[in-house]
Parts: sequence; structure tokens; C-alpha cells
Amino acid sequence: MHLAYPAVLAVLLFCTGLYGVLARRNAILMLMSVELMLNAVNLNLVAFDVWLRDTLHAGQALTLFTIAVAAAEIGIGLAIVLLVHRNRGTADIDRLRDLAETPGDADAAVPPQPQPDTKAEATA
Repeated sequence: MHLAYPAVLAVLLFCTGLYGVLARRNAILMLMSVELMLNAVNLNLVAFDVWLRDTLHAGQALTLFTIAVAAAEIGIGLAIVLLVHRNRGTADIDRLRDLAETPGDADAAVPPQPQPDTKAEATA
């Protein structure tokens, strides 16, 4: 088996995923693009494992580990995206910059403290 065929396919997958991460503003599409990049890495790991004829099959073991990490990343990422969409009404990355707290907002979040009554203290 020629190593060039899966390597070229992996490069195309990785470049497509990289373009998706850099060009897209939707959080779900960005997560899908990250999955494409991880699948390109998996393809390279398995292709090199077959090409090197490794007796321990380390490439396939690393691929299983990468699949587990990708599943956890998608689970946590989708949970965050759903919570943000529920609160903000959009999954647009550019609009999520409103989550940053400005210095003026920190003062508004603290409730005012009640002032002691000066007249009651003067009569006592």
C-alpha cells in the first residue's frame, strides 16, 4: 500500500477542517470542523500503523484514544453551545463577545448597602 494516498486524503481533511474553524462563525460548525481535523489525525495514525507493520498496533491504540477524546469534546462542547443558545438565542461566535464583563458592569452587579439612619443615631 502506498502511504501517499491516505496522507493526501488526511491533508485534505485537515485543511477542510482548518478552513471551517477559521472561516465559520457558528459554534456547531466549528465543532464539526474540529472533528474533521481529528479524523485526519486518526487516518494518519492508522495509515502509518499499517505501513510500519507495528506488532503492538500503537497507531490503532492512539486512534481509539483520540476517538474517546473527540467524543468527550463533542459532548461538552454541545452542552456549552446549547446552554449559550438557550440563554442568548444564538450560537454565533461573534455575538458571544458580549459575555465579557466590562468594568462598569461589575459595579452594577453589587447591590447597594443600606445606609444607617443618621437621625436615629442622633436621638439615641
